[in-house]
Amino acid sequence: MKRFIGFIKKEFYHIFRDRRSLFILFGMPIAQIMLFGFAITNEINNVDIAILDKSKDATTKEIVNKISSSKYFSNREAIENEAEIASVFKKGKIKAILIFENDFNKKLIKEQRATIQIITDATDPNTANTISNFINSILQKYQQEINKDIKIVYQIIPQTQMAYNAELKSVFMFVPGVMTIILMLVSAMMTSISITKEKELGTMEILLVSPIRPFQVIIGKVFPYIFLSVINAIVIIVLSIFIFKMPVRGSLFLLGAESILFIINALSLGILISTISETQQTAMMISLMGLMLPVILLSGFIFPIASMPLPLQVISNVIPAKWFIIILKGIMLKGIGITLVWKETLILLGMTVFFIALSIKKYKIRLE
Repeated sequence: MKRFIGFIKKEFYHIFRDRRSLFILFGMPIAQIMLFGFAITNEINNVDIAILDKSKDATTKEIVNKISSSKYFSNREAIENEAEIASVFKKGKIKAILIFENDFNKKLIKEQRATIQIITDATDPNTANTISNFINSILQKYQQEINKDIKIVYQIIPQTQMAYNAELKSVFMFVPGVMTIILMLVSAMMTSISITKEKELGTMEILLVSPIRPFQVIIGKVFPYIFLSVINAIVIIVLSIFIFKMPVRGSLFLLGAESILFIINALSLGILISTISETQQTAMMISLMGLMLPVILLSGFIFPIASMPLPLQVISNVIPAKWFIIILKGIMLKGIGITLVWKETLILLGMTVFFIALSIKKYKIRLE
């Protein structure tokens, strides 16, 4: 029995000495519960909206104040006419536009009814539905307040319109997200095992003493996978268009160029993982667990980033998938060009250069 107890003690000592095991045992569950607890929510917070007030009377101002003062919406922009609606939505920040008809207050008093048009960005149909429901709820509450002490009932009639996705097809949300996840995980996993495989097979020493420079090794490892991943991307886009009827309203050339940039970004991230991992198993675990949850939860694929706590919103900015999903939805659903996605493109390009540079640096350290 003493031997058995001694054996158990030895196993405890081994576990406590291995920091990676401790991280998997205690760190991963804590990280997962924090991510799932804060990121998974059906509520919305601080959603940016714009107002087109054709009436500009006391009632419309009161309604706008009611909506803006709630924690759910932030009035970010006032527009002057319908011609501005498309350009406002294409910028990507405004998620809903409220349009008050002419003589809103006069019609409410004279005809006992007035109309508010609610136009939402339905590239994310779940969020669009939630926004519409929350605005309708605020309008109903306001209507009850003004009708409380009068005999004549005033009606504020909301008319909802879903821009870019009138039928609220969920495929419009899932195709860009699934395409991003597939390209990120497959590309990163393929390259994450490339250098670790050399270590395990014992051929790493040959590379270390060869005249090939570190940046040539890194680029050489990445290049073949670029071609294979591009084929993957083409297959996904073709299936999306012809099987799932996903529209591509923007330039196919721009879509292809942005996809290649994201593929190189994912491959360079995989190479970075490969340079810091000792075994293929470790590299695979980091690729799966370290990328899967952030890509799904913090990229805006399923849950709106604006509704997350501020720390998670900040962390989401370093997730390449977030920027690629914005680009995909913009090109495929809104038909926008490079003039409106240049910032996201530069961010992806900067991340790619950073990952490659860090990989080369880590590889140089091993040469020493």
